[in-house]
Amino acid sequence: MDCIAILAQTSAGSGAEAVTIPVQRIWEQIVSLNLVEALTFISFGTVCLLYGWRVFKILVTICFALLGLLLGVWANKLIGGNVMWLSIICMVILAVLSVPLMRWGVSVLGAAAGGVLTGGGWLALNLPQQYIWAGALVGVVAGGMISFIVFKVAVILFTSLGGSGLMVVGIMAVLYQYMGAAEKLEEFVFDVKWFLPAALLAPMVVGVILQHKFIKGAQDWTV
Repeated sequence: MDCIAILAQTSAGSGAEAVTIPVQRIWEQIVSLNLVEALTFISFGTVCLLYGWRVFKILVTICFALLGLLLGVWANKLIGGNVMWLSIICMVILAVLSVPLMRWGVSVLGAAAGGVLTGGGWLALNLPQQYIWAGALVGVVAGGMISFIVFKVAVILFTSLGGSGLMVVGIMAVLYQYMGAAEKLEEFVFDVKWFLPAALLAPMVVGVILQHKFIKGAQDWTV
């Protein structure tokens, strides 16, 4: 915690811009889902949460393909080119590279998952949001180190977190639009700081436990 405080003070002294969690934007994405999309999120999230260890190679490729797509869109804004072709090229390049560099890809995603977890913990403890990057940085470093040391942990970590995120978004969308819980749910999201992190963490813990159990019982599973 002393290291985090020092980093935060250094940032404040250097005049860095405040970074806050865009809860309103996240909420808008949740409530914009229709029933089919929400159920798709829940279904796909359940598969990732429980059986991500079986399909992690496909998930890594998909994640890096989407990252390439985003990079292509960003690059297009800089050079003013054709967004479709540039995005497709970047998407294909990163998707292809993720196959021979699978272990590195899993480690990167494991580090990102660690950052999300510690960043969520920072938010849940109601610490200053402008320094949430310091809390997330601790998780990125820890998650990256663990991922390089114990590859299996990285697989379980990022697939459980990704599956939990999809499930939570889908469930919230259903509760908001079809279960009559719109007002109460919105109140929890905006007024209870620990609600979103706790909602993400609870299914993830279940996924980590079950995936660990499944992997131990699967003699044919290799990384």
